[in-house]
Amino acid sequence: METEGRIKIQKIWGLPQGSEVKIRGWIYTKSHIGGMLFINVRDSTGMVQAVFKEDLLGSKFQEILAVGRESSIILTGEVNIDERAPMGREIVVKDFKIVGESKDYPIRPGMSVETLLDLRHLYLRGRKPSAVMKIRSEVLKALREWFYANGYVETTAPTFVSSAVEGGATLFPVNYFGREVYLTQSSQFYLEAMIFSLEKVYTIQPSFRAEKSRTRRHLCEYTHAEAEIAYADLNDIMDVCEKLVKYVCKVVVERCKEELEILGRKFKPLNDAFPRVTYDEALNICEEEGVNVEWGEDLSTEAERAICRRYGKPVFVYKFPKRTRAFYHMPDPENEDVVLSTDLIAPEDAGELIGGGQRISDYNLLKKRILEEIGTTEGYEWYLDLRRYGSVPHAGFGLGVERLVKWIAGLSHVRDAIPFPRTPARVYP
Repeated sequence: METEGRIKIQKIWGLPQGSEVKIRGWIYTKSHIGGMLFINVRDSTGMVQAVFKEDLLGSKFQEILAVGRESSIILTGEVNIDERAPMGREIVVKDFKIVGESKDYPIRPGMSVETLLDLRHLYLRGRKPSAVMKIRSEVLKALREWFYANGYVETTAPTFVSSAVEGGATLFPVNYFGREVYLTQSSQFYLEAMIFSLEKVYTIQPSFRAEKSRTRRHLCEYTHAEAEIAYADLNDIMDVCEKLVKYVCKVVVERCKEELEILGRKFKPLNDAFPRVTYDEALNICEEEGVNVEWGEDLSTEAERAICRRYGKPVFVYKFPKRTRAFYHMPDPENEDVVLSTDLIAPEDAGELIGGGQRISDYNLLKKRILEEIGTTEGYEWYLDLRRYGSVPHAGFGLGVERLVKWIAGLSHVRDAIPFPRTPARVYP
């Protein structure tokens, strides 16, 4: 391959006038003026204007005129400092080679959302989608950095599971050698098993929810960052989640300045403490904001918006009614109608970023709750074993990576925060 002497486009901005360079990339835009052709060439690091002159290239000039957008190209030339050029530098091309032609590239301005989703495999080449994917990459990197720095052990959990974590109505059934199993909703139960040897564990992997929600916040397949901690309670979990989210936001702002600028997003690191309000206090706020929520209902999208309007920052809501949460949440010792769970909700319609709380650590209480909610302990015997043999107080949480990316990047829909979104209406491409 023609890689000798090649540099990435990002490196060009520091080079002096007349520097010889060789780059490879894709044709983003073309503009023909007289005997000159101006092409914006992009690679994974950025974009540069390349100037093709007919009097310099001779007969090869007609070749470059004929190629279309997104053709792949290798070119050599000299750096020219010109304030009129994007980023103040351009390449005056001396020679080039077309690696792969592209004709009638289908992406056009003004296309419908559905058409662009059908062409998602090509749409991802655009500057804004590329910027989002780089931000997403830094979010994932920052999550792992924080976990590693704070003594967590990364592990993995199975995708095929035999029992529900959140509820049977949101499970995708799968034929597993003649037996019905499900795609996992959460790795929580398996992470709980790991704390008895590793104490603090996490995983970042896909989770699946068969929800028919057609909102800007929901995906059927999403990236789930989950953690479980031995000898932890509800307050510990809120402390951990606040530190984690603040760290991720801080490093993304530091590392993704260009990407945030491409998206027109002004996002600042979070320095102030996240407010913590009980479910009852949250309902009072909703009432004052003109949003009605009956006690015992989960918080609606409008309720979350109302709470975030009050504070203008992420907010922990905790101690939810027992009926709104899964069976494994620890009942509040002071009020058996509520459980020691929490949601971290974010402003700008980001909604719930994190759900978590303290788990039931007592065998008899957990068995009672399973029977109340599921009606049988079949399939949960191994989960009960965790309480039978050396149980300890513990807590954990799950963070939706796409929702966090949506918020940081200022996206209107969570589907734009993942390369190939899966929704109730979409499984292609």
